[in-house]
Amino acid sequence: MALSPLFVQSLEKGLRVLEAFDSTEQFHGLTEIAHMSGMDKSSAQRFTYTLAQLGYLEKCPRTKRFALGKKALGLAFNYLRSNPLVEVATPALVELKRHCGERVSLSLFDGTSIIYAIRQQSKREYLYSSLIGRRMPTFCSAGGRAVLAFLPPEQVRDIIARSDLKPLTNQTITDPERIYAKVDEARAKGYAIIFGECMVGEVSLAAPVMGSSGLPIGAVHIVGSLSEWDGDEFEQRFAPLAIETARSLDRKAAPERPMFAVRG
Repeated sequence: MALSPLFVQSLEKGLRVLEAFDSTEQFHGLTEIAHMSGMDKSSAQRFTYTLAQLGYLEKCPRTKRFALGKKALGLAFNYLRSNPLVEVATPALVELKRHCGERVSLSLFDGTSIIYAIRQQSKREYLYSSLIGRRMPTFCSAGGRAVLAFLPPEQVRDIIARSDLKPLTNQTITDPERIYAKVDEARAKGYAIIFGECMVGEVSLAAPVMGSSGLPIGAVHIVGSLSEWDGDEFEQRFAPLAIETARSLDRKAAPERPMFAVRG
C-alpha cells in the first residue's frame, strides 16, 4: 500500500522503538531494540539516543540498556484527563464497585485489541489487573466480544481475520466459528461473559458502551473469581449492573471529537 506524502517515516520508526518496550522486561539493549523494531542497529542507536535526550527513554549508566522514561507516562495522563468518556465514567465505576464489591473496569475498543482506561480494584489483585493501558485481544475478552456483538458483521469478520488467535489459557476459544457463536450469544443477551479465557479461575462479564455514531466504543467490565462465585449466580447478579452502568455512559463522547481511531 502506497504511503501518503504526509506520512513521516522517520517519526514512525521512532514510535516503533517505543513500542518495542511492550514486554515484561524493563530494560532492553540496542540489539534487542533493533530486532523488535525491525531496523538495523545503527538506526536503532540514533532513535534511542534521541528519545533518551527527550526523556521518553532512560539509559542505565551501568548496563547501558534502555527503559521507558517517565515522560512517556505523561502521555497516558494527558490522554485520560482530556478524554470525555473517562471523565464521566470514573464516578460511575466507583459507584459500580461500591455496589458489586468486585473488580470493575472501563475498556476502549481499538480494533483487534481493547485497552483498559479505568480499573477499580477488588480484594484479589495481581500487577497487570491494576494497571491502565493494558491491551487484551478483542476476540477472547468479555469487553471485546461485547463490542463485536454490536458491530456490522463484515467488520467483525475483518477483526477476527486479522487477530492473532493465540490462546491465553487452556480455556481460550480460538476457533473462528465458535467465536462467532459467542458473539451472537452476546448480541442476544446484550452483554458478554467469559470463563477462564483470559485468566484461569476468573469470570468476566462486560456490556458495551455505545458512541454517538451508534456503534460501540468500549465496554464496562465486572470480574470475579470462580472460587467464590457460581457462574450462573455471577451472571444473574451482575449483568444488570454492568448493562445499567454502560447505558449511563452511552454517547458521552462528544461527536465533534472522536474518542480514537479504530486500528489493528
